[in-house]
Amino acid sequence: MRILFSCLLASVLMGSAVAQSQQPRDNPPPPRSSDDGVSSSNSTRISLAPPSGDAKEHPNSGVADEVLEMYTYNPHRAAKDVEVGDYYFNDKNYKAAVSRYRSALRWKPKDAFATFKLALALEKYGEFDDARTNYEEYLKILPEGDKAKDCKKALERLPKEQAEQAKREDKEAQKRK
Repeated sequence: MRILFSCLLASVLMGSAVAQSQQPRDNPPPPRSSDDGVSSSNSTRISLAPPSGDAKEHPNSGVADEVLEMYTYNPHRAAKDVEVGDYYFNDKNYKAAVSRYRSALRWKPKDAFATFKLALALEKYGEFDDARTNYEEYLKILPEGDKAKDCKKALERLPKEQAEQAKREDKEAQKRK
């Protein structure tokens, strides 16, 4: 008896669901493009081309005619570049590390962590002026950050390292003569 009642109840419910799905909708579907292939958004279309005569009005505007490379904000890509840069830094391949840290800063500008790592790699690579710039940039981004003390110490030590490098270069130049 229970089985018969359950089957009867299930068939009634299914029948009412089918009947509801066949009723007309209160909300008609949104309008689509017409059959002639014209979009309904043509009335709001704008041109992205420069205005005619723009090159004559603005010569040497600084924008080249070739395609410009753009980087969007992508913190995941930046984190991967920092990770690979760390690998190269630990492997003492400072040139490759510098490249990866710079790439990370293209994907995520003003990243204090990547800026500090770039400064360290530049210092190890012997690019003391660029290292100084990046240490100072870190201090602008996070004046009281975790690496602020390290940056201040590095800024104090860089003139000594630059002087030592200049002496080494002078000695090498004298040997060549």
